[in-house]
Amino acid sequence: MIFNKKKEKKFTFVEEGSGPPIVLLQGLMGGLSNFTSLINFFSQRGYKVYFPDLPIYDLSILNTNLTTLAKFVAKFIEDEVKEPAIIVGNSMGGHVGLILTLSRPDLVKNIVLTGSSGLYERAFGDSFPRKNDRSYIKKKAQEVFYDPEVATEELVDEVFSVVNDRSKGIKTVMLARSAIKHNMENELHKITAPTCLIWGKQDNVTPPDVALEMDRLIPNSDLFWIDQCGHAAMMEKPDEFNKILHSWLQSKS
Repeated sequence: MIFNKKKEKKFTFVEEGSGPPIVLLQGLMGGLSNFTSLINFFSQRGYKVYFPDLPIYDLSILNTNLTTLAKFVAKFIEDEVKEPAIIVGNSMGGHVGLILTLSRPDLVKNIVLTGSSGLYERAFGDSFPRKNDRSYIKKKAQEVFYDPEVATEELVDEVFSVVNDRSKGIKTVMLARSAIKHNMENELHKITAPTCLIWGKQDNVTPPDVALEMDRLIPNSDLFWIDQCGHAAMMEKPDEFNKILHSWLQSKS
C-alpha cells in the first residue's frame, strides 16, 4: 500500500486512520516500509497512526544525536498530534522514544519497544570498512533478520546507497555512536508510562538479554517474545507483532 505524505511546516509525515494516536519511530537504517503492515492493521482498528520522517540526515554536525531527535518528536507531537501518544519504536527509534518518555512524560501515553537500543547493541561498528562491497552490505543487512530473505534487494540497495553517500554515512556513524554513548541503565527506573517490550528471540543486534534487562529496570513493563524472529519484529513477523500489540493496548485502555 502506498501512503500519502503530508507536509506541515517542518514536518513530513504519514497520517492514517482515526482514534487514539500511535507515533512510529524508525531505526537508523529503517523507513516507512518497515511499518506498512502495522499502519494498515491499526488504522483499520480505531487508531490514528503517524509516521514522521525523522531528520536523520538533515541535522547539523553538532546536533546529530538522539537527544535532538527526541526533541524533534516532542515538537511533532505538540504541533501535529496535539495529545499524548502511544510511541512505537524499533532499534534507534526505541531509544529516541525512551529519551522522549523521560524528558517529556506528558507527551507519552504508552511506549512500545522492539529491538530497542538504550543498553547495548551490536551494529556496523564505528565505520563501514567495506562500504563499496555490496555483497558485504547485503550480508550485514541479512544478519538483522532471522530469515535472511526478509532483506530484499530493494532494502539492500537502500542501505548500500546510505553508506556510500559521504554525508549520510558520517551522520549514520555519528548517530550510532550517540546511541552507544547514551546508555540508559541508570534512568530506566524513572519511566512511569506503561511499557510493552516485543522482542525477537533471535535478535542478534539487541540480544534477548537486553529485553530481559529492560523489563527488569522499567517498573511498569510487559515482555513478549516472538520466535524465529530477529531485530525488526514488526517487519519480520508482522501478524504476530500486531496481534500482541493490539491485545496489550486493549488491556491498557
